[in-house]
Formats: sequence, C-alpha cells, structure tokens
Amino acid sequence: MATPRAKGTGSIFKPKGSSFYWVAYMSGGKRRYESTKSPVKQVAKELLLERLGAIQHGVAVTPRMGKIRIGDGLKAVVDNLRMNGRKSVDDAQRRIDKHLLYHPGNDDEPAGGYFLPDRRMNTITTAEIEAYKVHRLDQHAEPATVNRELAALRRAFRLAVRGGELIAMPYVGLLQEHNVRTGFFEREQFDAILAKLPAELQAPLKFAYGTGWRLRSEVLSLTVAQVDLQAGIVRLEPGTTKSGQGRTFYVTDELRKVLRQQLDAIRALKQQGTICPYIFHRPDGSPIRDFRKLWRKACTDAGHPGKLFHDFRRTAVRNLERAGVPRSTAMAMVGHKTESIYRRYAIVDEKMHQEAAARLDAWASAQKTKAEAERKGQVNQFKKRQAR
Repeated sequence: MATPRAKGTGSIFKPKGSSFYWVAYMSGGKRRYESTKSPVKQVAKELLLERLGAIQHGVAVTPRMGKIRIGDGLKAVVDNLRMNGRKSVDDAQRRIDKHLLYHPGNDDEPAGGYFLPDRRMNTITTAEIEAYKVHRLDQHAEPATVNRELAALRRAFRLAVRGGELIAMPYVGLLQEHNVRTGFFEREQFDAILAKLPAELQAPLKFAYGTGWRLRSEVLSLTVAQVDLQAGIVRLEPGTTKSGQGRTFYVTDELRKVLRQQLDAIRALKQQGTICPYIFHRPDGSPIRDFRKLWRKACTDAGHPGKLFHDFRRTAVRNLERAGVPRSTAMAMVGHKTESIYRRYAIVDEKMHQEAAARLDAWASAQKTKAEAERKGQVNQFKKRQAR
C-alpha cells in the first residue's frame, strides 16, 4: 500500500513480493516510478523529497536521475556532435579516449586517461576537475588543449542536466589561454612564398589569401557547381562549413582571373576524357590533398618560416578592416559566426597603427584649416562692419 500523501507530493510504497521501497511522482506530465534499492523507509522519503525539490526548480526529473556514468555522458557529447553534423566529432572522440576516460593500455600504448568510465557523474566534484587541470598541465599540455577537453566534459554535464539525468553540475572553469596566434601575410611575403611552390598549388593559395576561407575544408573541396562567374560569386552550401551555415563571396578581379584559369583547365581535361569536379586540382585532374611539407619548405626557402595556412584567415580579416568593409559584411564573407571570434582575428598591426596616425594627422590638419578659415571670416566681417 502506498503511503497517503497530499496531491502532487508523490507517494512511497513497497510492491508485493519486494523488500525494497519505491517512490512515485509526476514529472514531465508522466507518472514516474523509481526503486530506492533499500528496505529502509527513510531512504525512500529522502529520495522522494530530492526528486520533488528538483521538479519544483524546473528540472526534468527521470528515474535515471543521478545514475548516469561519465562514460555514457561523454558518449552523448560525441553523439550530439555527430547528430548536428559537426566536423569536430573525431577530434572530440580522440580527446575523450586519450585523456578524459581511463583505459588500461596495452603493449602498444601505456595506460592513460583520468576518469573511470563507470563512475557516476554526480560524484565528480569541482575540486576533482581542478585536479584534472593540474594533471594535464603537469603533462605539459597547452592551456588551449586542456580547454578543449574541459569543454567536452562540461558539455557532458550540461546534456545530462538537460536530459533529466542530473540535478546539477559542478563548475567547470577554463584556463586562460596565452597562445593566441597573431600571424598574417604582407603581400610581398605571400608572393615570395608562392614563387617557391608548384603552379597547381598557387591558385588555391591565392583564393585562400583573398577570401580567408579554410584551405583544406573549404577551398580545396570547392567544386565547379559552387562557382558562378557570370554572377561573380562563389558559394559554400549549408552544412559544409564549420559553423554549418552557408556562405557567399563576391569575387574580386584577381580571384575572377584565378577561377577563370581553373575552369579553362577543367574544360581542357574534359576534352582529353578526364572529368574533374574540383576547381583546384593536380595537372592530371586528381584532387589536391595535403601539401604541408611542401608549404613549410617554401616558407623556409622564401625566408618566412613558421607561416601557417590559418594565417590566411587573419590576413583576410585584416585586409577587410583596412579596406573599411563594414564588420557585419566582413564576418559574413569570411565565415565568422560571432563578433567575438571576428575580433580575435582582426589583428591591428604596426602598419594599421601608422595608417590610423596618418588619418588622425589629416583630420587634425583639416580641423585646424577649418578653424583658421572661420577665424579669418569672422575678422573680415568685423572689418567690414567697422568700415560701414
């Protein structure tokens, strides 16, 4: 028999043939039943009070509340990324397998990881997460690397709370990152590096320099169907970019020339019996894959070692800022979803400071000239009044 209670406060009962007490309560429009796994009635009272308190605070309570394991929570993170078509699925899985979840290891790889997969998430405290940070930093991991791992852990807790499997989550604070890159290309540097590379690699790099698009995922994968030279645009379809949003770029005269040459080469290959769907390709029509070794050698030979493909994004943003393109337009062209990310790439270099100083000089000079003209005008008017 269930213990009589006021309406809306749930009930406690012991099913026939069971030595354990159960609790019943309403959550999400459904009546939930949950075993306490205990023959002590006080345990049932405490569990019911805990569930009713969570419901009062708007938490979606289920009988799995508090039982989810950290291994299942992190698996939910990967599933969520895959379901939303995010390209970071493999990266997240690698971080989870290598650093977050403990694994016993084998002959090829020593034991690693930190949290036991079967551990309940509601037993993990903020202090232990802080200890994890210290553990990773002691392994000489960069703060940015640790933050990507902490982001996966924090996402696991948030998904568990949202799904009614946890009442609350510990605080997961991120480390301060000091390794934000500031590299970009001056035009003469870029031209010097291009001269050291094969002709088929120069075209995609010119396109990346002009657009700031991601080289491997957005430039090298560009197909003929995405280019409309008559309208003067290049398109990235929704779902193919890192943010998942589509993008359109109206090409400049230089980019139009590059694209026209590539399309001519594709037509020539077709006449020879080779179908090439990729705008940027090898001379035989095959796609361009990885050429990081060639790139590093070209940068060193040109006297500019250490340049990165990602520097093209910073360079494009800086060039748009220099050209006075409105920020909202520049964000849409380069593909930055938020202004905070755009500002991270909008690097102010020495030349931009010099240009700002020159503009300030010009403005101050114009103001001085205007003030002088107004003063002379007032003097002339005074003289005219005196003469009259």
